[in-house]
Amino acid sequence: MIRVVLPYHLRNLARVSGEVSLELPTPATLAAVLRALEARFPALRGTVIDPASNQRRALLRFFVCGEDWSHLGLDIPLPDMVLGGAEPLLIVGAISGG
Repeated sequence: MIRVVLPYHLRNLARVSGEVSLELPTPATLAAVLRALEARFPALRGTVIDPASNQRRALLRFFVCGEDWSHLGLDIPLPDMVLGGAEPLLIVGAISGG
């Protein structure tokens, strides 16, 4: 069971109030989690990964076990702590400004 915590605006689009739980075959990757999220919540399609470039949207970050995975490849297997549900996968809206 993989636990995913979405930022406020994506929770609103998906119409969920808390974290999302997903069952995925192992070895699960960040890409597999994102595909599963989009399949379960069609309103999220294209909001996390740009469909044209297949890259992460610039103002979103991924945190796995307290580490920023935003610039790592999407096909790296997730650690056992995330796969077992002990640690959530965090999708965080970045803040920018001047």
